[in-house]
This record gives sequence, structure tokens and C-alpha cells, in this order.
Amino acid sequence: MADISGPHVRPNRPTRSIEGARFVLGWSGFAEGPAQAARDHLLAHGAARVTTVAHPLVAEGPHRHEVVVHQVGRDPQRRSIPAPVRPPYTYPIDLLVPPWYGTADLWLGFTGLCTVRGLAARALGRVEQVVSWNVDFVPERFGASPVTRVYDAVDRWCCRRADARFELSRVAAEERTRRHGLDVVSMAPTHIVPMGAWLSRIPTTGTDGDAARTIVYMGHLVERQGVATFIEALALLRRRGGNLRGAIIGGGPLLDELRARAASHAELAPKGDDHPLTFHGFVADHREVERLLAGSSVAVAPYVEDVDSFTRFADPGKLKAYAAAGLPIVMTSVPPNSAEMGERGVAELVPGNPEGLATGIEWVLASHDEWSRRRRAALDWAAGFDWDRLLSEAFSHVGFRS
Repeated sequence: MADISGPHVRPNRPTRSIEGARFVLGWSGFAEGPAQAARDHLLAHGAARVTTVAHPLVAEGPHRHEVVVHQVGRDPQRRSIPAPVRPPYTYPIDLLVPPWYGTADLWLGFTGLCTVRGLAARALGRVEQVVSWNVDFVPERFGASPVTRVYDAVDRWCCRRADARFELSRVAAEERTRRHGLDVVSMAPTHIVPMGAWLSRIPTTGTDGDAARTIVYMGHLVERQGVATFIEALALLRRRGGNLRGAIIGGGPLLDELRARAASHAELAPKGDDHPLTFHGFVADHREVERLLAGSSVAVAPYVEDVDSFTRFADPGKLKAYAAAGLPIVMTSVPPNSAEMGERGVAELVPGNPEGLATGIEWVLASHDEWSRRRRAALDWAAGFDWDRLLSEAFSHVGFRS
């Protein structure tokens, strides 16, 4: 993790312990990511109060705001607030829900609107510091429209006014800085906080995990993720006589379409106890996701090779989860860290078509020795991304000691 902002006018604050401090975290969506990891880290290190608000993100649901207040010595207080969801037009509701957060020592906003709410609370003296924690970068968030211009204006303001700015990758930080015309004097101190994994808890595939012959995909079911390519590749491998099974973990707008695509292949049709492809849907319990990953042999990330894909600026969490489980990865070279992963033997980089993906899977499973070498490379790479270490460093940048 690095500081890329250069000198800044904001004064250094004395370091204090997380224990006994109060925090607010606001994010959109219900998938695991930096927000949930930050919450767990704060609670594990004795925060007196952690208030979290999960806002609705996508039209397919959930259609609610989830407010949870964690306090030492008490059971969590939970409140679910139903809400209409028509992205992006209903997003401004996030500025009003809930009407009151209470006071806090540190506010973490994982979206622009959540950060705006924190900055308003700071102006009223209810919050001491605000972090703008950016979990992605999309150059044209809502296309060439006035909504994108409003989004950019909000994003730029947060990057300037927050006490600190966290980014998942250096390329995302640089592109956001360039797009908004920022410089080291006008923008908040900026630090790279990559995606991590809970290495102390996550189960890993066994040393004979290649025997499971299960290929797994985890993530949102949208076109840019290339899940259709995975289904076609699996059918191709089955036609070649490979006794392989597939697992798809995640939900999204393409779920029904992908199920129909799988059903169109005789090779993927269930036969008795043999289920060549299992759709698990969205799994809310991330521990169960980790268990499913550890029971697999190879993980895939067949991102569509599109120059407009925002994955080019991202640090996809699935790659860290795959590696932490000890899974060799077969993927396209879209994410910015793909070259490093290929060089270190963590991933086999392939073209974004069924033949390329199928060939990569065959290569990784060609021998137990090859699979074992890649399993060890994945675990070694993941060791550098333990959430506890990453978050301890992140909070130290805003004066909190874990």
C-alpha cells in the first residue's frame, strides 16, 4: 500500500486506538468487499460503536436500506428500510436514509453520496474525519449523459474535501485524478488499499484438490464478467471427454439467460447424480462462499476483453478470494494486475473465447505437479494481501492504531 498524493496541507493528527472509538460506514450493495472487511476489522479491534448502512444498488434487489449499529456489550441493532430502486435516479435517497447517524470519530464513505453525507456531518461538528473510499473507477459511469456529469462533480468534490482518499489500485487513482483535473495540493491525501482476504479464516483447497475436477466462477452475473464464455468452455471440455464439473456462485441480471444457455448443451444436462454445472445463486454467507471455493480445483475469471471495461482499472476481489483458497486461476488479461499474476504463476492468461478458456483449464489440470505448482504460487501471492495487515495500515493513515 502506498501514499501517492505527495505533500498536502492537512495537518497530521495524533494517533489513537481504534478501541473505544466510534465509526460510521456507508456503502451500496450487499456483496463482500472493503466495506465489510473494514467493519469486521474495527469490531475485532474493540471499536465502541460501528454504524453501518448498506444502500440498495441494482434493480434486481434487494430493495431496502440495511442499518446496523454495533456497540460494545450489546447485541447489534438492525433496521431494514424498504426503498424503491430505479438506478441511478433513486440513488439520492441515500442522502436521507437514515435521517440520523449519531456522532463519530471517523466516517468511511464507500460511494460518493455516502461520502457527501459524511462531509455534511463533519461540517456540523458531528464527525471528526471523513475518508472517501473508492471501490471502483468507471470513466463514463452512466454514459454520455447529464447524470454522469453530476456523478463526476460529486466524485471530484469528495476527492478534494475528504480528509483522505483510498483507492483499490494505482491505475484507478491516477485515472480518477486525471479525469477530475486534480493535483497533489487540491486533492485529499491518497493511499492505495488493495482488495484483501481473511487469510486466518479462509479454508484452502487440499493438496489433492485437483482430484475434485471442479471449475468454479464467483461473481456478479453481468456481461462484462464473461460467464457465458465459461459455460461454452465447460461444454467444450465435456465434449472432449473431460470429466469436469462447473460451479457458478453469484446472482445478477443474466442468471436466467445463463441457465437457459447451459440447458441448451446436452453435455451440461444432469444425469442421475451427475450435475455437470451447478448454479448456486447469490450466497449471502461469505463463509459458505469460501467453503465452496476450497472444494474446487480451478477458478476462472473470463472478463470480456473490452477497452471500455472498468475492470481495466479495478482490483477484483474474486482474484484475491480465489488465490487465498489456493486455487489456480485461468483468466483473461483485463485486470491491471493480470500480468503480475501470470508472471508469478498464479494465473494462466488466455484469450477471451471458449477455446482459449478451455485450453487454459486443460493446461492447469494436465498434471498434478503443474496444478500443485500453481496452487503454491496462488497461496504465496495471497499472503501479501491479508486484510488485517492492509486495514491496519489504512487506518494508520488517518490516525488510528489497530
